[in-house]
Amino acid sequence: MQAVITLQGRLQRLGYIAERPLAATLLLMDDLKRPLLLEGEAGVGKTEIAKVLARLQATDCIRLQCYEGLDVHSAMYEWNYQRQLLAIRLLEHDERTMQAKEQDIFSERYLLKRPLLESITRDKPVVLLIDEIDRADEAFEAYLLELLSDFQLSIPELGTITARSRPWVVLTSNGTRELSDALRRRCLYHYVDYPNFEKELLIVETRLPEAPAKLARQLVEFVQSLRVLDLERKPGIAETLDWAAALLRLDVSALDMATPEAVLDSLGALVKTRNDRAALTSDVVQRMVAAC
Repeated sequence: MQAVITLQGRLQRLGYIAERPLAATLLLMDDLKRPLLLEGEAGVGKTEIAKVLARLQATDCIRLQCYEGLDVHSAMYEWNYQRQLLAIRLLEHDERTMQAKEQDIFSERYLLKRPLLESITRDKPVVLLIDEIDRADEAFEAYLLELLSDFQLSIPELGTITARSRPWVVLTSNGTRELSDALRRRCLYHYVDYPNFEKELLIVETRLPEAPAKLARQLVEFVQSLRVLDLERKPGIAETLDWAAALLRLDVSALDMATPEAVLDSLGALVKTRNDRAALTSDVVQRMVAAC
């Protein structure tokens, strides 16, 4: 399908390397007006997909970072209580009925919009990124269903708020808990895996064109072999790019030509736990470099 190939090219020009299945899913997401659920390990580039989609559509990316204990008000709206109290004092001598005063106080001008409400009240469609939905609890997940199916939200004091413009909704999950069938049913789905050698090399070449070709191949081979080891946290694509930038900053043009100290000094950009760093001794690193 030519449209998929064209989209892959547009994404690559924006610095994102998308395989054909992902590009096809993004096309369907736009055509069918459906949310997209992305699952995969941390660090494989799920969040980046939402960001590049916003650049592709020339719009804003509004991000809701999920966490344990996230409630509706933090995600959707809050009332500006200080302004409401001031308004109540000013209305003390207002001769209107109490109902009319309440309608005035609980109006949209006293509303503080949070990501969910902000995303559906924009005049121009935006990308709504609901990041790490698996960290929020099931009650919050259930609350999202109204937004994901009908693109509307209910506020007790105001009623139902229908989307002025329909956002592109991207949900990400690291798989820390199982998501409900109801949520999955409302979304298109794509699993984002760690890239293979060819894709990761293309990512490095695209994002860091100044990197020597030999260094790019060697560091990708090193990272690919590192992910096979029994580490607490496997390095993601962002770590690969950070490590490449660190090596360039240390004037390393090839791993086999660099001093062991230079390679070891740069590993803080690649491995992010104490135990993983301790496991990469000088001997281990030298053997891995020799194999690249």
